[in-house]
Amino acid sequence: MSYSIRRLGPEDLEAYRALRLEALTNHPEAFLTSAEGFAQRSDDEIRQMLENLAVFGAETADGELVGMNAFVRNDGLKERHRGWMVQVYVAPDHRGTGLSKALCEHLIEYARRHVLQVHLGVWAENVPAIKLYERLGFSVYGTEPRYLFVNGRFIDEHMMVRFLDRDAVQQQGTLESNSNV
Repeated sequence: MSYSIRRLGPEDLEAYRALRLEALTNHPEAFLTSAEGFAQRSDDEIRQMLENLAVFGAETADGELVGMNAFVRNDGLKERHRGWMVQVYVAPDHRGTGLSKALCEHLIEYARRHVLQVHLGVWAENVPAIKLYERLGFSVYGTEPRYLFVNGRFIDEHMMVRFLDRDAVQQQGTLESNSNV
């Protein structure tokens, strides 16, 4: 199946709202926002979110929104070098297709023009997501215990980072070490 990835805008409000609500409802342990809280947001609030965040959507050939993620940059003068990948979700029927990887790579390329490093938080028990992020060059730098309390249990969250300004150096080091073989 083929997908296209693009930045979502205010005109995508309804499709974004539906997919985000699906994510929050089906995976409450994976997101800070609750489905109930999100459902109460007005159209204006969601439009504002779509304008302020860089929200990327993956669409099927028939225009159905089936995946998303978002990028937000820190605003403070001392932390403008950092950004965050948030709201990562792919509908169940489209998992295992490479769509998650494609969405993340798209966001990383966007972030490369704005920050030196990308952070993310991931539920410590979400092994498939952690493995994907590690393949994409992210590494765990800490775990926040009891980050959330969902459905009667505590949820730990791994904090991960990818240093974009070190990518070329890491790739060059790999090339140099391979040439000595």
